Amino acid sequence: MKRILLSFLLLAGTMAPASAQIGGRFAYDFLNVAASARAAALGGSAIAVPDGDVNLAMLNPAQLTPDADRQVVFNQTFHPVGIRQSFLGMGHHRPAWNTTLHAGLRYLSYGEMTRRDETGQDLGTFNAADYAFTVGGSYQYAERLFLGANLHLVNSQLDDFNSFGVLADVGAVYRDTSGLFTFGIVARNFGTQLSAYREGNRERMPFELQVAFAKRLRYLPLRFSAVYRYLDRWNILYDDPAAPDQNLVLGQEATGRSPTSIWLDNFFRHFVVNAELLLGNQENFRLRLGYNHLMRQELSVGDFRSLAGFSFGAGLKVNRFRIDFSRTTFHLGGGITYLGIGTNLHEF
Repeated sequence: MKRILLSFLLLAGTMAPASAQIGGRFAYDFLNVAASARAAALGGSAIAVPDGDVNLAMLNPAQLTPDADRQVVFNQTFHPVGIRQSFLGMGHHRPAWNTTLHAGLRYLSYGEMTRRDETGQDLGTFNAADYAFTVGGSYQYAERLFLGANLHLVNSQLDDFNSFGVLADVGAVYRDTSGLFTFGIVARNFGTQLSAYREGNRERMPFELQVAFAKRLRYLPLRFSAVYRYLDRWNILYDDPAAPDQNLVLGQEATGRSPTSIWLDNFFRHFVVNAELLLGNQENFRLRLGYNHLMRQELSVGDFRSLAGFSFGAGLKVNRFRIDFSRTTFHLGGGITYLGIGTNLHEF
């Protein structure tokens, strides 16, 4: 097991771009936005929960288990100002291959926007949208280890500009003998543009290496998880040109922030923590809570209190259907609501 994980880390490390701050540096960054209500409620990242949920296979394909066989899910996201996101996914288990497969289609529309020239003259409207078709699978190696991979075919349309890309994820999940502790690792979104928005100007992909653990308490129906994002880079502080100079070693001018406080801020920006309360004999009712420190630091407004970075949600199974709801607070200006529904065709 140790050799497999070490080899995985070395392979993923060779794919990582050498960069620091993350905002605005990559194409297809919509792939890092939560596509499902459950993922959003858990802070946007949950990569060590192998419970057969097709929704979470988009984050780490190794989370797929045979329980995902014939599962169908649909999620709709309600963004502000007319932005819409939809996700449709399904799973299928092949016993002969000891493999669980899944496929998903994702659509993100940015709505109708006004085109203007350099003088501000109204030149009509245009549309922009992103699409991603995903296929992947998880192979169960022995009893405790799951290995998975995803392939994403991406199309991005921004008015008259188009781009096509191929990206992939590879991941692993290890579950201990008790089933109460799991460890996950995934290298997400490495690949290339087949065609760029402008000829000869290929952009970087939003590669990210994540590790996580999840722990379910023995005598309480609670599972909590901690995800460490951007293992492939250390400095993910936002370089704000309007802010005083800050340095992980020298501190920050003018405000007097110490190097220690800046170091801790950067360190905790790597983490997403979440918890899920599983109620009922068959866990038919679930309450979820997540916190993303990077989101909170970058989307909070100084001197104003907000819930930026926090997310919450619930899941309820009614007859053959599971309904998920979540709310993510991005900014004082508004949040995002997710609604998901899923079923298993075995139950019909």
